[in-house]
Amino acid sequence: MNLADLNRIALAMVTPGKGLLAADESSGTIKKRFDAIKVDSTEDSRRDYREMLFRSQEAMSKYISGVILYDETIWQNAKDGTPLVKLIEQAGAIPGIKVDEGTQALPNCPGELVTVGLDKLAERLKKYYERGARFAKWRAVIDIGPRIPTQTAVRVNAHALARYAALCQAAQIVPIVEPEVLMDGDHDIDRCYEVTQRVLNRTFQELRVQRVALEGMILKPNMAISGKKCPKQASVQEVAEKTIRLLKSCVPAAVPGIAFLSGGQSDEEATAHLDAMNKIGHLPWRLTFSYGRALQAAPQKAWSGKPDNVPAGQRAFSHRARMNGLASTGNWEAGLEKQAA
Repeated sequence: MNLADLNRIALAMVTPGKGLLAADESSGTIKKRFDAIKVDSTEDSRRDYREMLFRSQEAMSKYISGVILYDETIWQNAKDGTPLVKLIEQAGAIPGIKVDEGTQALPNCPGELVTVGLDKLAERLKKYYERGARFAKWRAVIDIGPRIPTQTAVRVNAHALARYAALCQAAQIVPIVEPEVLMDGDHDIDRCYEVTQRVLNRTFQELRVQRVALEGMILKPNMAISGKKCPKQASVQEVAEKTIRLLKSCVPAAVPGIAFLSGGQSDEEATAHLDAMNKIGHLPWRLTFSYGRALQAAPQKAWSGKPDNVPAGQRAFSHRARMNGLASTGNWEAGLEKQAA
């Protein structure tokens, strides 16, 4: 393991003013997104859509530091035969790859899941590296509900995250460690805070046990936020203050950066929360975004599968990327949203 190179890549992933595009939706997930805009989800349509994003020169060169790809996408070529990973590199961004293989029911823990995909991961990482991937992502899913999460779910998912991270670093790939506490329930922000604190503490304990170099990884956590069904939604400022307090209590300063997931927040909510945290400032790590739907909902709608709409889709993507780029330095203002094309 060359830690200096891993650290250099990790720092590039959280370059001030830039963040990560999570374009790693599974075939099932992107089908749901395409169904919403009345587009058939085929290998070609998925390729065309992602090519549109990666050829958005302004967005990719100015505001996107890296792209998380799905296994299908990393092997695809653009219509002109150029590998999609080369389009990303030509824009100055870093190609990455989602390596987990989804979730399965956790035995003896009703309603809880464990992420799978460690078998043969070392061999897969070698192939991804040869294709151009320089970072990877693994997502653990922790739900909040009556009597969950259990200690079992927290421990087995933290162990898998650390095992994955160690394998990545051995393959000279920067791991994004993503323990996501879901915001689907009716819990309040304080319950989210308490569960996320448990999850992060256990995750970093496992990372240390498995000798993962913290300087060569990125954390992708949820924010401390109210559940979607909670009758009392926390304000932007409360989310920012409690999330920072939470992270300071759990995340070592050796970690180069934290790239938040949007987790079902609306486009502007995800941007406003990130901006408010960076406005508070005085943090030991860089805070940026690793958004999927919060970057892509607008361009998907503008594109709607029509070649003539590619410029409109790219304008919509560039706007959202710019808004989040500004938020990553604490320079976003709500009034800027009116500038959307």
